[in-house]
Amino acid sequence: MEIKTARTSIFRENENLPEFIFKHIKKIPDKSILVVTSKIVALSEGRTVVHRNEKQKIALIKQESTLAIKTKNTWFTIKDGMVMAASGIDESNGNGKLMLLPKDSFKSAEFLRKKLAQKFRLKNLGVLITDSGFLPFRMGAIGLALGYAGFKGVRNYIGRKDIFGRILRFSRTDVADSLATAAVLSTGEGDERTPLAIITGAPVVFTNKINKKELRIKASKDIYAPLFNKLN
Repeated sequence: MEIKTARTSIFRENENLPEFIFKHIKKIPDKSILVVTSKIVALSEGRTVVHRNEKQKIALIKQESTLAIKTKNTWFTIKDGMVMAASGIDESNGNGKLMLLPKDSFKSAEFLRKKLAQKFRLKNLGVLITDSGFLPFRMGAIGLALGYAGFKGVRNYIGRKDIFGRILRFSRTDVADSLATAAVLSTGEGDERTPLAIITGAPVVFTNKINKKELRIKASKDIYAPLFNKLN
């Protein structure tokens, strides 16, 4: 698997995102995945708010989440079925504004996939919209797949055998977030100005039909459920 980033001009709010991609990406091989950082997707949708004060920011965090719990350093929130800090709202690269996440990252990914597949005449193309996230008790950011299109986000090993012939009963691979983490490592977190990347050779199954809830599990079945209960 190979990841190539594209250094770009600074994306401006309400700029045309497909045209921006066409400007900086001249060729996409078939069976590739285009990675787009959520910041420029959100900017293209006008998902920003002028930061007036902390009270306003807290109200937005609660508005954008289904659960919001104040912790020592941030807000512990659940948004779109994912655990994240402060509903994904931050000020980095916002030029004085609060940056919200895209309204519907799966819908945005499918929109871009259709535009790009038509432009580059591709049969198999994936689009992955990424953001940064964190793992409990681990230092530093990893990648999160906010939305994707064109490939299956989960690989199921249940019913298959391991190398010693044992039948696997629970194993699945989170393909989408694994790709997002690899991509975020390449696109960076600071002033790299590489909001686009192309992944080639990824071991994925390309498809035109996506189940946007395939990565979600019930809170009661989550490995971190006891930790969540402690927070309530």
